[in-house]
Amino acid sequence: MVSETKSGNVLDRIVEARRASVAHRKRVLPEAVLRMGAGKAEPVRDFPGALTREGLNVIAELKKASPSRGVLRAEFDAATLAAELEQAGAAALSVLTEEEFFQGDLNYMRQARKRVAVPVLRKDFIIDAWQIWESRATNADTFLLIVAALTQDSLQSFLALGRELGMEPLVEIHSRAELDRALAADARIIGVNNRDLRTLEVRVETSFELIELIPDDRIAVAESGLRSHEDLRKLRAAGFDASLIGEQLMTQPNAAAALSALLKPPSE
Repeated sequence: MVSETKSGNVLDRIVEARRASVAHRKRVLPEAVLRMGAGKAEPVRDFPGALTREGLNVIAELKKASPSRGVLRAEFDAATLAAELEQAGAAALSVLTEEEFFQGDLNYMRQARKRVAVPVLRKDFIIDAWQIWESRATNADTFLLIVAALTQDSLQSFLALGRELGMEPLVEIHSRAELDRALAADARIIGVNNRDLRTLEVRVETSFELIELIPDDRIAVAESGLRSHEDLRKLRAAGFDASLIGEQLMTQPNAAAALSALLKPPSE
């Protein structure tokens, strides 16, 4: 099953490129092979549990580049970064695997997961069920679903498939309308992306505007534009269970030290 997108400029270009890439890869690697691989994959780690611990829970994101800023980290060793970020206190990891716009690679996700015990999320633009089977076959513990990039039928179908495979997806929204769609699909982990994927503009206020509308029985994750311990503390107080942080870590010489600083009050 392949979804359709009706979203705006930047997101449209990424999704269309992803659709072409997946179509090619499906011809090379049939879904039946991935299903066999998924059956032999390592057990799924508890992503929801990692996000609902006491204290500040950070999903540390391994991201080599971005469409808005270009290369973020020229020296990019996914395995070493993963191990260091786990040691620094990451509750979970997110690894970009989209090649064209983010210079990601599925091998980065594989390498990172081998080095850590925390759950690892595959961060990509999932537009086909084939990618979900691919994620599980390569030992991802969960994956991202972007509401703006999916039809409602696809969103519901992909959520169901993820749960069938033991993976609870992170469902990303940016507006009240997208939140309504996520809730209608029974999303259990909802990420509020402060970056508008159509324009790449960032407003941290988006998280605070939408958290009041997210039911208490859902896991809420704030994403993008988070730069300080105070940001994390305020979001936690507002009701978020976790935060996803990428560029703030990847642009620092020592990503682990940067994460440690985010997790501790400045006086410590």
